[in-house]
Amino acid sequence: MPPELPPPPLRLTLDTDALVANWCALDRLSGAASAGAAVKADAYGLGARRVSRVLHAAGCRDFFVAHWSEAANLLDVVPAQEIAVLHGPQSPADATFARETGLRPVINSLHQARIWHEAEGGLCDLMVDTGINRLGLPLAELADPVIAGLQVDVLHSHLASADEELSQNETQRARWIAAQDHVQHRRASLANSAGIALGPAYHGDLTRPGIALYGGVPRAEMASQIRQVARPEAQVIQTKELEAGDQVGYNATFTANGPMRIGVVSLGYADGYLRCWSGKGAMLADGVRLTVLGRVSMDMTVIDLTKAPHVGEGDWVTLDYDLPAASRLSGLSQYELLTALGRRFPR
Repeated sequence: MPPELPPPPLRLTLDTDALVANWCALDRLSGAASAGAAVKADAYGLGARRVSRVLHAAGCRDFFVAHWSEAANLLDVVPAQEIAVLHGPQSPADATFARETGLRPVINSLHQARIWHEAEGGLCDLMVDTGINRLGLPLAELADPVIAGLQVDVLHSHLASADEELSQNETQRARWIAAQDHVQHRRASLANSAGIALGPAYHGDLTRPGIALYGGVPRAEMASQIRQVARPEAQVIQTKELEAGDQVGYNATFTANGPMRIGVVSLGYADGYLRCWSGKGAMLADGVRLTVLGRVSMDMTVIDLTKAPHVGEGDWVTLDYDLPAASRLSGLSQYELLTALGRRFPR
């Protein structure tokens, strides 16, 4: 037998109490509607199996993924009928898989509706495009007989600009309301995380929060309700003493002005800590902020340990990864900050 694999020098701490608190807050903000959970893209990079298990125990009963493989990964975690696959059936094989497992496909086009009919599928969701021009059935096609034959659980649409004060929000809401008069359905859903903050007129029967579950703040008025969930950590693998004039990293973009102590951290752009953090980012150790020096490289980042003499080789530092603040500093969206975290972080 091979020897036991040692632990990696990266870890991703998931605050499940904060995750549950965020879902409860979003469910409460959804008013008469129930809050579901977007767990696509491996729950925005945080581990869909664990996230879904925790949220189901908290009372969540609707989960949204993009791909069939993502749904299959959750079949032993939450009931199949509570999982909707947003991209819908692209082939008869997809439809057969949905029918035999009990997963709920989201129908996005007449083509997908015909695939579902030909597979003798049952309950499904329907996505209507009210102006984002991504997936979804155009309003003009709602009268097609193939749509009338669907057994629609949730009639969806998706807001394009809920994080901004744009007239597009009301235009989309009005079209979503109109669509409900043309399609028989059990429930209706429009609001994503930001859409929840737009108020009851946008809530329908079911909301679909994503980023706010995981610590993102898509609208300022939600800031007090949302807690940080993800805390990436990395290990210091070497320390060094520099003198004035010593330079750090590729292309020598940092030069020491005097004696200083630095640490080489086992983290780089291959792990999702991208080069945009070069000279901007920071890590934390016992409340001390340790700034990034020079350029982030593929597997390593250098930080200033001058104010943290207690941090040595083998110690752990936490990325300063509050999503709204990190987004402003890095220029990355709050979504990218999570989904870019690499596979070397154990989930």
